[in-house]
Amino acid sequence: MTVSLSTAAAIAACDAVVDLVDGGSGAGSCVIYSGTPPTDASTALAGNTVLADVTLDDPAFGAASDGAPGGEAAMAGLPLSDLSIDATGTASFFRLLDSDDSVVMQGTVGTSSTDMIVDSVSFASGATFTIVTFTYNSPET
Repeated sequence: MTVSLSTAAAIAACDAVVDLVDGGSGAGSCVIYSGTPPTDASTALAGNTVLADVTLDDPAFGAASDGAPGGEAAMAGLPLSDLSIDATGTASFFRLLDSDDSVVMQGTVGTSSTDMIVDSVSFASGATFTIVTFTYNSPET
């Protein structure tokens, strides 16, 4: 038998995860990288380049709601932009960090069919880029 959560539990789990982004004394951040993503959010980076670093709203997410099924929470303040990209490259993944730079989660970036939707994956140093949409989902199963 597969363990499953009630909708209320999935919503609470979602809130608990996204609230970690607000940990520390200030706002969290979204860092966009090029290169092969690490196996998971706890694995150290290896040869990845920071393309952009966006300061998130504080709090970074709204309250979780019923994602039918599961819980979901949308990133606050979208669209969010970086007005001066740090380096040139092709974006492949992001990490959300709290204000103490502890990694909370990572996922893929792209212009469609990825975890986080951005306006372009082709980054040029000094240019602007925008996070268009991101919603974290906590499943019931």
